[in-house]
Amino acid sequence: MDIQTSLLLLAAGIAGGIVNALAGGATLITFPAMLAAGLPAVIANASNAVAISPGHLIAALADRGKLPPPTRRTISFVLVSTLGGAIGAGVLLLLPEHLFVLPGPALIGFATLLFAFAPQIQSWTIGQQKTATLPSTRASAAVLGLACVYGGFFGAGLGVILTAVLSVTEPNDIRAIKALKNLLATCVSLAATLIFIVEGAVRWPETLAMLLGAMAGGYAGGHLIRVLPAPVVRQFVIVAGAVMTMIYAARYWL
Repeated sequence: MDIQTSLLLLAAGIAGGIVNALAGGATLITFPAMLAAGLPAVIANASNAVAISPGHLIAALADRGKLPPPTRRTISFVLVSTLGGAIGAGVLLLLPEHLFVLPGPALIGFATLLFAFAPQIQSWTIGQQKTATLPSTRASAAVLGLACVYGGFFGAGLGVILTAVLSVTEPNDIRAIKALKNLLATCVSLAATLIFIVEGAVRWPETLAMLLGAMAGGYAGGHLIRVLPAPVVRQFVIVAGAVMTMIYAARYWL
């Protein structure tokens, strides 16, 4: 890996860490950076997942006081999330490269739309809390499992999806839902990254460069949140996601 590539991934990691701290959506910046560094799409996705995975764990620990007690339902959700993340990662690694590349622009576009409409989704989830009745654990786990398989496969926008799912399956205060979302996203991320590492799907020089940047960016974002308006960051991420969707659609579809 040359110095230019190292600097690109470091910068993308810093930007992603700042974006995650302020508004979320780092994958829309970091995954295309891995592709731009010349990594094959599947390796780029796996390496990106490892590079940004600490963010979910840090978020879960930051609000651990709101984590739910270890009831049978919560434990089942943790197990389903872990299994879903592992299945998604397994599907990614079994998929031929060209079959992942083909829907790649659509996945980036889907994640961009999720991020763009996240405020509306959040408002809808708060409204659902007032009227939702608690579904059975099996029904909740089935819906959650599908979301977590997607998370292990690609992962961008997983937080928005989990928040929407949990608002229906777990009518509760929004902070508790966010804490549970962070816990389950951590389970998905850890399961997927463990499989990626064991299967040798991670390019460590690129991953470590981005990981270092993401940690520095996350720290910086904790300070920038006081002065940098989150809406400006959101607009930047949306524009970046839209541009990346068009670039990779032109590369892989035309």
